[in-house]
This record gives sequence, structure tokens and C-alpha cells, in this order.
Amino acid sequence: MSSEVKVFRVEGRMLIAHDTLPTWQKFVKDVRALKPEHAIEKVYSLLGSKHKLKRKHIKIERVYEIPPEESKDPSIIALSKITYIVKM
Repeated sequence: MSSEVKVFRVEGRMLIAHDTLPTWQKFVKDVRALKPEHAIEKVYSLLGSKHKLKRKHIKIERVYEIPPEESKDPSIIALSKITYIVKM
């Protein structure tokens, strides 16, 4: 079993202002996860908490692994460069 953390790019659409003027907006999120299923769960959690969206208002279209250097998120790039953790 591989426990290596990978970087996944999740692309899809989210329904913004679903009660007044419904608009589907594209999104692209880079997340660190062990499996694609975990990356999808992370995106549901992030979009749900940030935009107050329910899962039915988020449509995942594509999930694929990318090299960490290709990510647009500086925290993901920084985390991928860590080689060891010092415990106190």
C-alpha cells in the first residue's frame, strides 16, 4: 500500500447564487491527497465551507494527478519540497 501523498488537480463547475440567478461557474483546485477519491472529498469540503455550497451544487468533471511543480498554489509547492519533519 502506497502512502505517498500526491497532488491532484480537480476541475468542475459549481452553482453560484442558486436561489436568485443560478450560474454555473468553472473551478480548478489543486489539492494534496493519497487517492483521487480523497481529493474529491477535499474539494467538496473546501467549496462547501468557503462558498456555502451543498454537494449537489458541485459537479466534478475531471480529476488527475499533476507534478507538484505544476501547481499554482504556493503552499502545495512548499509542502512537496519538505523532506523530513522535526519532532520536538
